Parts: sequence; C-alpha cells; structure tokens
Amino acid sequence: MKTILVIEDNEGVRENISEILELSNYYVKQAPNGIEGVKIAKSSKVDLILCDIMMPELDGYGVLHMLNKDPKTSAIPFIFLTAKTEKGDIRKGMNLGADDYLTKPFDDTELLEAVEIRLKKAEAIGKIQDGGKPGIEKLLEKAELSGMLKDLSSNFKTRHYRKGDRIFTEGDLLNYLFLIQSGKIKTTMINDDGKEYIVDIHNEGDLLGIESIIDNIESKTSAEVLDEADIYLIPRADFNEILASNRELANKFIKVLSHNIIEKEEKLLKLAYDTVRKRVADALIVFKEKNEDAELLKVSREDIANAVGTSTESVIRTLSEFKKDGYIEIDKKGVIKFLHPEKIKEIRF
Repeated sequence: MKTILVIEDNEGVRENISEILELSNYYVKQAPNGIEGVKIAKSSKVDLILCDIMMPELDGYGVLHMLNKDPKTSAIPFIFLTAKTEKGDIRKGMNLGADDYLTKPFDDTELLEAVEIRLKKAEAIGKIQDGGKPGIEKLLEKAELSGMLKDLSSNFKTRHYRKGDRIFTEGDLLNYLFLIQSGKIKTTMINDDGKEYIVDIHNEGDLLGIESIIDNIESKTSAEVLDEADIYLIPRADFNEILASNRELANKFIKVLSHNIIEKEEKLLKLAYDTVRKRVADALIVFKEKNEDAELLKVSREDIANAVGTSTESVIRTLSEFKKDGYIEIDKKGVIKFLHPEKIKEIRF
C-alpha cells in the first residue's frame, strides 16, 4: 500500500482529499501546515506528497525547497495544490522541482489520475542506483519502458580502468557521462595554492561529470581510480537526448545538481570552521561508509590529508591520537581497524 502525505491547512479540503485516497486503498498521512509536513516527510516513509501552496508558517514553496535539500526526501514525487487565482505561480513551483499540480477545485477522477500517473512514473524511472542492477541497466530498462530510448543502449560502452588511472582531468570538456559499474573513484580539485584536495569518493552506481555535461562547461574536478574499475561511458548527445525526452528524469538530475552544490557548501564551511581533529574524524567515517562500512580501511595518509585540507603530518599525528584514545588500531602496513567508530562520529572538536 502506497503512503501519501497531504499537506493542507484547510481542514475540510484536507479531510476530503484523504477520504478519497483512502477509499482508493492508499494509506494517508495528514499535515495541517508546511512545518508539520516537512517533519512527517523526513521522519517516515512517504511515496508521494500533495501540498497546498498558500499556507501560514511555511508555504508550499518552502516545503519543496526544504525537502529538495535532503537526499532522503528529494526524490519523493511532489504535486502542488493550487487555486485558480494562483495559476501564475505554477511556473515557480515547477522550476523548484515540483512534478505536477492540481488546480482547485478538482474532482475525484483528476486527483486519482494525477496520483496514479506520478506513482507509476516514479516507479518506472526509479533511482539511478537503487536495487541490485548496475545503474546503467536500470536507466536503460526504465527509459525503454517509457519508450524513450529504443535501440540507444547499443551505443553505450564499458571501459576498464586500473588503479591510479586518470578518467578525466580538471579543465576537460567531457564528451561522456561516466557511470561506475564497479570499483572506487576519487574526484579532486586543485586550490589556488596548487594543493590537491579530495572532493568525494564514488562507488558503484555513482555518476561522474553531470555538471560538465548538463551545463556544457569544463570539468571542475579530476577523477582518479582508487581500485580497479569498470565504467559505462554514456555519450553526451545520447544523455542529452534522454533528458530532453523525459522530464521526470531531467528533474531528478536537477535535484542531484542542487544536492552537489549544497554538499560542497557544507564541506567548505567545515574546512573553514572545524578543527583538524574533527575533520579527520569525519573523513574516516566517510571513507568507512564508502567502503561498505568495512571494519578495516586501507587508505593513504595523503588521501586523508587531501580530503580534509591539511598536511599529511597533521593526519598522522591525529591518527596517533585516535589510536591512543582506543578508537582505532593501525597495523604495520598502515591499515586502519575501527574499534569504536561511534566515538569517532561523536568527536566535535
């Protein structure tokens, strides 16, 4: 049974919508305002959101903005409920990433059709990297279901990379979107002082080069293989064709881009204000999570230093402190064993 969240400050309208949905075998959660709606969406499983635009405390635009900032809620199909007099604001909502809108008053059939269509499309497209299949197979399968891809899959090729291979370099204008089938990749940037730092670590199902392809700009990062990797190369023209013919998928990539920007902003703030000890702790947890939460972590001290924006010597000194505190062990080959990762997560200073 699909769960639908109805965010509407008018109790009569909210109850009426909920009753129609419940009679159609949907499980309904209600929120009388935007703030409560955001709390429910973030704290429980929701398959689709129906949200009024004009509400006190937090309006529909604010709700959508807050949900888009959280990767856990950004992919939830979102339908605005709008009065006829608000129709001029619909474009604003769609630009923010809304999937559809219903103009009040609407009848039972209009409501149920809109909900069914959005749920089916969300299920058909899916997340790029969910489930057990490699992401490109998921993408191809779902696009084909929508009749958007036809025989385009034959154009995609797989390339094998060895450890240390450079996939692309900062400043390159990319001709392909890269989707990781297996292996681990690090993306890096060079700062004004010529020092390299790690932007992120990427695993199976992750996409590289989205910003460069969509915005048609030079890559802001370099990508280097940490473990042997197999990567799907999706030609720029083919990817643009998919986006042009599938608005749902285009919206998802817009949300991906917005999340990337938010994550980079947060990382810059941490680099500016967090202590080296805190930054090293956070980096260890990120590396651990990217390594499928393995107990053992094999990563160079230079890579940790590049990830936190400090010297290799500072990283070695901080790791020694963590070892002395009993949080980790380090063998003769430099492999880190996590003894108390929860205590590392709790480090604040």
